[in-house]
Amino acid sequence: MTRTDLKGMTLTELEEFFARWGKERYRARQLFRWIYQKHADDFAAMTDLSKELRGILASTCRLSGFPAERFETSADGTEKYLFRLEDGETVESVLIPDDARRTLCISSQVGCPLLCGFCATGASGFRRNMTSAEIVQQACYAAKRLSERGERLSNVVFMGMGEPLMNVPEVSRTIGILLSQFGFGFSGKRVTVSTAGIVPEMLALALAHPVSFAVSINAARDDLRSLLMPVNRKYPLKDVVAAMRRIPLQSGRKVTAEYVLLAGVNDSPEDALSLSRLFRGGRIKVNLIPYNAHEASPYRAPEAEVVGRFRDVLIAGGVQTITRERRGADIRAACGQLRGSPRGKKS
Repeated sequence: MTRTDLKGMTLTELEEFFARWGKERYRARQLFRWIYQKHADDFAAMTDLSKELRGILASTCRLSGFPAERFETSADGTEKYLFRLEDGETVESVLIPDDARRTLCISSQVGCPLLCGFCATGASGFRRNMTSAEIVQQACYAAKRLSERGERLSNVVFMGMGEPLMNVPEVSRTIGILLSQFGFGFSGKRVTVSTAGIVPEMLALALAHPVSFAVSINAARDDLRSLLMPVNRKYPLKDVVAAMRRIPLQSGRKVTAEYVLLAGVNDSPEDALSLSRLFRGGRIKVNLIPYNAHEASPYRAPEAEVVGRFRDVLIAGGVQTITRERRGADIRAACGQLRGSPRGKKS
């Protein structure tokens, strides 16, 4: 008999599941706390459920999960986890310590279908969407690992492998668990969805969940952006930027525009000036990301002074701009470097 996986269900779905059994809906809240706050992976540990109910759950349901098959630690403290899924596919996620914050960068697809020319994930091809159970398990693993050393997970960013907005149902379920007071209990500003600009889904998800958004831009004109990001042919810059301006924002928050700087390609002062004109007057901030190399890409990172000059032009144009600190590059855990491992290959 196939047992029902309760990992990855939203609280509403779990309440309805218990109601169909004739059980009280509050049992779902109890189960949520055990799974996502107390890191339980065995029904027997859930002592505020009756022995009878625990027995029923154990015989008819399961809590899927997987530990990291491999983890690496960078010289800067960044940790990279390789997870092997039940069908043998692999994904990677990255834990980034920064003062009191512990940010987990999670994957939502095995590979990526978008084929952005500077990204190792796209170069490795696309295998499939991940389920909400698989996506949230990355957070469960990291949160439990942190709790064992007296720390806690503070932020989750959908910036790992894959395009989250091409897997909206499963990503949305995961966000619901992350935001639930009975789940991880995060506020919307502590959960960020990064997208290449899948416009309809971006707006729909923004209306459904009060999360933060980061949009990959990487060029200030359509011909160059289409070369770097083929998705631009379907969702050109004017539509993407218009959608960014329409995202409902709480007071003081902005949408982040991510811009990977590629030497001699998109890093000139003229590119910066065009970018500042594109975003001027909007609640948008720019996150500059000096390119992180991988073997399948012809690009290279610009020199530090080029990055600084680009940033200065944006700031002079009235656009809030920061340069992302490179983290985990020595273990290939930096932005654009995640790719998992070949199917069936142990690492």
